Amino acid sequence: MTDLHIRAGGPADLDAVLAFWKVAAEGSSISDDGDGVARLVARDPEALLLAERGGELVGTVIAGFDGWRCHLYRLAVHPDHRRRGIGGALLTAAEERFGALGGRRGDAMVLDRNALAHHAWRAAGYAPEPQWSRWVKPLDA
Repeated sequence: MTDLHIRAGGPADLDAVLAFWKVAAEGSSISDDGDGVARLVARDPEALLLAERGGELVGTVIAGFDGWRCHLYRLAVHPDHRRRGIGGALLTAAEERFGALGGRRGDAMVLDRNALAHHAWRAAGYAPEPQWSRWVKPLDA
């Protein structure tokens, strides 16, 4: 893993990140567009974490902090690079970011149908909270 580099993504990375998610991320999101990701990076320049190996984008996670809670989105590892510790390295970097910001608890958006992701999140020490149900409303509806 010494050749793995994790860094914050910036405006110049947006097209590559969006193309990467089409290959590596399970499912799509209404916010997977250039404007949405650009707003994220403009508002919180350290939130989009990218994992690179040999200059190639191999993983992402969004580590958002709203001043109260820590939120994880879009943990994705390229299919050709899975099971090599990249997801864990991204989560470690996100948790270090949260700790530096004073965050005390991380929550993750994980699709119910993504069993592979459930395994990865459990391995990283995360667990579902059955007493909570996520309710959503698209704001552009």
